[in-house]
Amino acid sequence: MTLWSTAMLVWIAAGARVGRAMVKPATTARVAIVVAVASVALAATVAVPEIALAVDNLLPRGLVSGALSDGVVIAAWQLFAIATSVVAAAAWPVVSRANLRRVATFTYGGGAVTVTLTLFWSFTFGWLVTALASAFVVVTGVRNLDWTTLGRGIAIYTGGTALVAAMSAAQIRRAVTDAPRALPGEPDWGWPLFAAAALLVAFGAVWIVVELWLRARLLLRRIGPLHRTMIERFPEVIAHGRPGTSTQLTASDQVAQIMDALYLQSGGGVESVAAGVPPRSIPERAARVAEWARNPLGDIVIDARWIAPPDGVSARGWVRAIARSFRSADRVGARNSVYR
Repeated sequence: MTLWSTAMLVWIAAGARVGRAMVKPATTARVAIVVAVASVALAATVAVPEIALAVDNLLPRGLVSGALSDGVVIAAWQLFAIATSVVAAAAWPVVSRANLRRVATFTYGGGAVTVTLTLFWSFTFGWLVTALASAFVVVTGVRNLDWTTLGRGIAIYTGGTALVAAMSAAQIRRAVTDAPRALPGEPDWGWPLFAAAALLVAFGAVWIVVELWLRARLLLRRIGPLHRTMIERFPEVIAHGRPGTSTQLTASDQVAQIMDALYLQSGGGVESVAAGVPPRSIPERAARVAEWARNPLGDIVIDARWIAPPDGVSARGWVRAIARSFRSADRVGARNSVYR
């Protein structure tokens, strides 16, 4: 059941990468990621004992080096490492965008030759190519690690690739020592680690999409009360008749709508002497804008200088800070009403 679930999850990730390549320009790197994740999905699928047995029945005598299912699994992991090497090559400064397509052509051409040799000559050779290509990917991935959304995705993907390299080396050692093959209908000896590697690669490939979606959902939840308050006063900031959009675009739209509504409420760009100069402290400034947004007829005066994001702060970060103060005031008001 675990192997079936692994294969299903990896195929879902492959489908997500295909969708991303279709809605965005199909660059050489994006196509390579699709090929890599689809290859992992194929390897995870054929590793399922029932499917492996069915594949072996297609060629009962097997290949030169062993069973057909083993050859397909090795070739799939090899294709994963080769395709990922194309992505890794793009990260090196010596490879320009103009040369990347040429590098990809030679890499895929060499990969086709090595896959053919793997199937019709030696499975051990296939594991050796997989180990070497995976090692190149790991070195490149470690060089490009950083604490960003992309960096975290690279770290997860690189971790899965490192596990593939280690398992490939272990397979070479087993081949040299003539270790016994798993019985027909039984999972291979290293299936838990190969399954873990497949899941890490799949999760790393879709990490950017998942994290951006989660951050957008969290942002929508945090700015919800402020957004509802402002669009009730200024419904004209909403572009009616627009088709449904993604969660990320919805979050961006709501941030823009809040900024537009605050700008309209402040007088549409008019500066007031009574408003004073905005303080450097972002929490203090956000708290005052939030209080004014709640009660524009109160004693607080705000003009366009207060509405504009502070230096070094994005519009999204600024709206998030205002919304945080807005919600904090809501909670304080709710507690006070309980004790009255």
